[in-house]
Amino acid sequence: MTKTQMVVLDGYVLNPGDNPWDPVAALGELKIHDRTDPGQVLERARDARILMTNKTVVDAALLDGLPNLEFISVLATGYDVVDVAAARDRGIPVSNVPGYGTRAVAQFVMAQTLELCHGISAHDVSVREGRWGQGPDWCYWLRPQVELAGLTMGIVGFGGIGSRVAELAHAFGMRVLAHAPRPKPAPWFKPFGFASLEEIFEESDVISLHCPLTPDNEGFVNRALLSRMKPDALLINTARGALINEPDLAKALDQGLLGGAALDVLSSEPVKVDNPLMQAPRCILTPHIAWASQAARVRLMEQTAANITAFLAGTPVNVVNG
Repeated sequence: MTKTQMVVLDGYVLNPGDNPWDPVAALGELKIHDRTDPGQVLERARDARILMTNKTVVDAALLDGLPNLEFISVLATGYDVVDVAAARDRGIPVSNVPGYGTRAVAQFVMAQTLELCHGISAHDVSVREGRWGQGPDWCYWLRPQVELAGLTMGIVGFGGIGSRVAELAHAFGMRVLAHAPRPKPAPWFKPFGFASLEEIFEESDVISLHCPLTPDNEGFVNRALLSRMKPDALLINTARGALINEPDLAKALDQGLLGGAALDVLSSEPVKVDNPLMQAPRCILTPHIAWASQAARVRLMEQTAANITAFLAGTPVNVVNG
């Protein structure tokens, strides 16, 4: 029997050496590419029955050149890199992996928040540069130290990750506000409430984005919303970079309209040197790593194998374009 031809377009970040492809490789013939440039996608994917991608774009034009393709498995929760409507029109199911990174991303959100509240890395640098050893006092701080208890966490997008962030924020003693297009039952803890975007940006001390990127919400965090924030409020983004109008945010930070931002995602990745946020004050940038704990990557690998197994059995799961 001919083995199933499976092609991975950009597998390095899922398995840089510590997360073997064995669960997927057991399902058929597997070709893994660490990275694929746009000009190489058609050639590499041409014979694939099953195509796996994380951030490599699979658009309608590419699909036209892949007559053997039957299934696309996205190595992530977000699936905006695939033209899911075009795939549906061609009878190709697209599956994602929901939930694998919930704990990792939520934990990272709180790490970003705590870094902005305490400036831990900046204090470490100052100690190593000699300020503590040469100073007259037994302690000092470079910025006001902020307690989270009693403050408000605003969460935009209240799916699995947003809900987990809410639980962690509650554990810190925070009030939680959430915005969701289809609010689900409120969680058990109080104080909690659903709110409009405007209320979230006006009332929150920390705002964390957890919504998917769509044509309707691209750049929705713009000057109009940013101008509603408290001058010491913090903005966190671990969702998609293009949710934020980056020039507007850079200008808002320059003008002191908000207290700071921590962004793990940007509109173009890797970051471009001319991105205005590269020079913005009180802005922490990290290279899209909130999802990347080894435990989360192992779950991602296992669920990808489960998605492919279900497709091969004729009962695909986690289909986003059904």
